[in-house]
Amino acid sequence: MRNESDGCRVGIVMGSAKDWEVVRACADTLRELGIEFEVRVLSAHRTPQETMEYAVGAAQRGIRVIIAAAGYAAHLAGVVAAHSDLPVIGIPVTGMLGGLDALLSTAQMPRGVPVATVAVGKAGAVNAAALAARILALGDDGLAQRLSRFRERMRRDTLASQETLSE
Repeated sequence: MRNESDGCRVGIVMGSAKDWEVVRACADTLRELGIEFEVRVLSAHRTPQETMEYAVGAAQRGIRVIIAAAGYAAHLAGVVAAHSDLPVIGIPVTGMLGGLDALLSTAQMPRGVPVATVAVGKAGAVNAAALAARILALGDDGLAQRLSRFRERMRRDTLASQETLSE
């Protein structure tokens, strides 16, 4: 992880430092796949200017995918997508309605401003990293091989879990 981008390919933004409890699963998965990333705390509502500047400048700094995690109103991914042509993946973190409010806020984007939305919580955080890896792997054979090994490990782990039921 890096705080300032210097060759990072994924930018992770989260609306609050409290979101790190969930977002850590995303960061861990990116590390496992050997993908450099940066993490910033930015808010669609509390730091709108800084959020816009981050989104506008991301591609120029080498970012290729932005992952935005937010809860409750969860407008962060949409604001980032409104200011960047990069792929944006939204992680609904939590909310008053068990995350349903964050999920709907992240998924319901207007035509022409896409946000790929993953599951609520830690599963979504891992899926955001995996989706970012799939996007990046389109132009990176080494990453494609690492992603294939990652998927094979998940397959083996799932099959091994069956054995624990048999015991």
